Amino acid sequence: MRSGKPIAYVILALGVYLTLPAEQATVHGQQSGAGGGRGQLEVWAPLPEKESPFIPPNKPLTKIAALLAKHKGEQKWTETIVSDNLFHGDYIAMAPGEKTPKRFHQDNRAFWIVQDGQIRFTIEGQEPFVASKGFLVQVPKRLVYSMQTVGDKPSLRFEVTMANSNTMYPIDETPTPMRGVRFERAIVASEKGAYDEANVPFIDYNQTIAGHPKPKKNPNQFVGDAHAGGYVNVGIANIIRGDPATQPPAGADDLGHFHVTGPEFWFVLEGQMEFKIGSVPIFVADQGDIAYAPAQTWHRVRFAGAGMATRLAIVGYANSHVFQATGRSGL
Repeated sequence: MRSGKPIAYVILALGVYLTLPAEQATVHGQQSGAGGGRGQLEVWAPLPEKESPFIPPNKPLTKIAALLAKHKGEQKWTETIVSDNLFHGDYIAMAPGEKTPKRFHQDNRAFWIVQDGQIRFTIEGQEPFVASKGFLVQVPKRLVYSMQTVGDKPSLRFEVTMANSNTMYPIDETPTPMRGVRFERAIVASEKGAYDEANVPFIDYNQTIAGHPKPKKNPNQFVGDAHAGGYVNVGIANIIRGDPATQPPAGADDLGHFHVTGPEFWFVLEGQMEFKIGSVPIFVADQGDIAYAPAQTWHRVRFAGAGMATRLAIVGYANSHVFQATGRSGL
């Protein structure tokens, strides 16, 4: 990834760098291993007799190269990559100069991974800033925001919201038309969501891997969506970085883990990642690719390639990982 020198002044002003040591063993909001360790229980966990299906548009791997080839010559397009009971994720291209209306989400935060071009984010209560490839940006519930492509080429972002997280608009804005939807003049609570020690407006991942040591609380987590207090509950995005040359070898019978309630999906931020998802043949994903595992599906992720690799792992609930037990057997 390239470093965004023209926007360094914005980063310094907000001070949200973080440092990621290689091969993080523990990530806040998810367990790091299996077996009857402290804080773990051996249980009977439900799995469907038939493997959980991939319900479109969800699929094991979405290649960024294939999306770019499909939309070659287009400056504006949207592709839904994830849509399930917990999350909605779109790859969105926006033409030079194009701007979204001012908008907000009543009950949930939204976040973005910038893959190409430059986007000026204007978020209520924050100084506007320009984000380029490698930026991770988020906005809490009810904060009004807008985005505009700046520069002479289209921008490309991956946008994640919670499932059924409908968009609302300030009364002085014109809503974007939606098929089957009419917008009603209404009144909502004025209480706003807020940033905190764990959730900052943005992280420039280019600066992270360059080693600028200005950590935030829980530096290995990008999003911890607090619905009921604390920093993690629903909507967690963890930054996991490592060196494939130093990770231990994978066991032939290592299935990884699964989640009972919802899926897990990953955006490859750097390098390559190897995925084993259910009965899908093992595959490797590159930077910008998105991999997906349905609920109640075993999956295992490993660093791959010749250099450092990083994934943004997105999951619904804290401590929801179900691991293999020693001497595993089923009923």
